[in-house]
Amino acid sequence: MSLLDNASHRRLNPLTGEWVIVSPHRTARPWRGQEEDLSVVDRPAYDSTCYLCPGNQRANAERNPRYGGVFAFDNDFPALTPDAPPDGLDDNGLLVARGEPGICRVVCFSERHDLTLSRMQVCDIVRVVEAWREEHRRLGALEFIDYVQIFENRGAMMGASNPHPHCQIWATRSLPNEIVKETRSQNDYLTRKKSCLLCDYLALEEKLGERVVCRNDHFTALVPFWAAWPFETMVLPRRHIGAFDDFGGEETYAFAEILRLLTVRYDNLFKSPFPYSMGFHQRPTDRERHPAWHFHAHFYPPLLRSAAVRKFMVGFELLGSPQRDITPEAGARRLRDLPTTHYAESVGDSG
Repeated sequence: MSLLDNASHRRLNPLTGEWVIVSPHRTARPWRGQEEDLSVVDRPAYDSTCYLCPGNQRANAERNPRYGGVFAFDNDFPALTPDAPPDGLDDNGLLVARGEPGICRVVCFSERHDLTLSRMQVCDIVRVVEAWREEHRRLGALEFIDYVQIFENRGAMMGASNPHPHCQIWATRSLPNEIVKETRSQNDYLTRKKSCLLCDYLALEEKLGERVVCRNDHFTALVPFWAAWPFETMVLPRRHIGAFDDFGGEETYAFAEILRLLTVRYDNLFKSPFPYSMGFHQRPTDRERHPAWHFHAHFYPPLLRSAAVRKFMVGFELLGSPQRDITPEAGARRLRDLPTTHYAESVGDSG
């Protein structure tokens, strides 16, 4: 048995330059901590009290159109506004602040209140992917926007304020912290190796196979070697793509398919709606070329042992480094072995 299977060790995340501690021997420890409320309410296809459902009034008194499919609009309570003043503060490098203009959008995946990506048809997810691409292109073309972050918080455990299937988009003037780190690492790798970091990483993972969860002709979903969360995954295109703008027609469908294959497995893991924060990392929109950037999606789910037991990043993880008990290889194996038919479907595979 190797060091990576049985003994505490740490693994480097080459995208950020940070380390994660892996403690596989701790999987046998007893659990007497918090357990989540598992009560799940069956949701209707339409909810008259939901501010995201078609035809309903939102908190700002605007009324949604009676849309079908994808619906996008400006966030009624945005974290960023385009008219933020540019003034800043710099007191001896100790008290530093800058104005941060931006735009926040909401994208509803479907008019159906009771759906999630895992329960949608691939053809319907394709329309969502097309909406993401269009939002990224339109917002990124604005002179004062240098980055477009698209993300979904699924489930109350991840802070979702509404169960209607939707995501958010925050378009910012500055590059977010994680993007700064990933840009630096990918540029450094290109300079040193004369090749793409994630192209080389994916080729190695495809060869080894032990952390691959699922794949199709254009995309691979895997548990990263350096994953910090128990069932964290990453989705990578199998050719060098920098952003949604570079998707071809077949890749749009294939990306929708891989998202469904992965999210169905998540739900099937504990036979319950699986919470996560998911988002896409792609090249900045600051008018630079960014040849080192390789598009990818991150999925960060909090669940640990069951649908009721979650992983907390506390103590040493807040003050020192992230730590995990289940190895990435074990997490990938559990996800890979799950069926691709959703547990709530009686027969057949609708994807």
